[in-house]
Amino acid sequence: MKKIIFPKSLKKGDKIAVISPAGAVEASQLEKGLEMIKNKGFEPVLGEHLYSKFSNGYNYAGTEQERIKDINWALNDNQISAIWASRGGYGCQHLVEHLNLKNFTKNPKWYIGYSDNTVIQSYLLKKGFASIHGQTIKTSSFGVTDESYNLTFDILKGKAPKYSLKPHQFDKKGNIEGELIGGNLALIYALLGTKYSFDFKDKILFIEDIGENFYALDRMIMSLELAGVFNKISGLIIGGMTNMGDEKENKSYEESFDEFAYQLISDRVLKYKFPVAFGFPNGHIKDNRPLIIGGNVKMKIGDKVKVEF
Repeated sequence: MKKIIFPKSLKKGDKIAVISPAGAVEASQLEKGLEMIKNKGFEPVLGEHLYSKFSNGYNYAGTEQERIKDINWALNDNQISAIWASRGGYGCQHLVEHLNLKNFTKNPKWYIGYSDNTVIQSYLLKKGFASIHGQTIKTSSFGVTDESYNLTFDILKGKAPKYSLKPHQFDKKGNIEGELIGGNLALIYALLGTKYSFDFKDKILFIEDIGENFYALDRMIMSLELAGVFNKISGLIIGGMTNMGDEKENKSYEESFDEFAYQLISDRVLKYKFPVAFGFPNGHIKDNRPLIIGGNVKMKIGDKVKVEF
């Protein structure tokens, strides 16, 4: 079994690259996040194409070549100690075949992001490196808590997170320990059958998503089932399922843990023996608390739910 490499902890004054590997972003959307990095004692270094825009059926943060250039700079520049994605959206799949880890392997650094960044995190884990599935720099429409950012900085400084959650009616009790994988369900689904897909064997899988119709959610879960994922994993954690169902319903972002989405998932995994925890505070939600992809996690699900790295 490959030993997962954790990047070294950051110290005051270290540089954090901020890049846009997927969707376009406005400078005003990053002001608070960049100021926060400075206030924590670190130096944000902006990617050359952080605010670039390229429209090709979607508003990307620059052309594929521009985004590839920025991410490879951030991965390999020895003056950079961590990489923080400005946002997700769509576009990371364009980059994955062109990633260069020549210097990164000698000087691993934390990559922070979620949503579409799941693609980059799957790639890094395949190469043996942990990353942080946590809030991006962009100020989201559903807001961001200071606590979620503080917990991410804790990880950057070498402190592993521990979470205690309320039990959920769909939980499946049990205790399990193993390597955490996963992220955004749509991207886990999109990578199935490719060489960039997660290795699911004996892993604890985390999933979250936003804005999917219920039939699309069921289709993705069915694809995981047909691919044998649920026969391989040892545990499952479900985070935010935000603004799910018919978009015409105009659901509020406050409905972050959609009960019908949870019911659909619960129905599909009920026959499997692994423990399941619903309602983890990570995803396209306000209280987006970080997880370590590639980290060893202990999960206890009973009258109380504990998730500890």
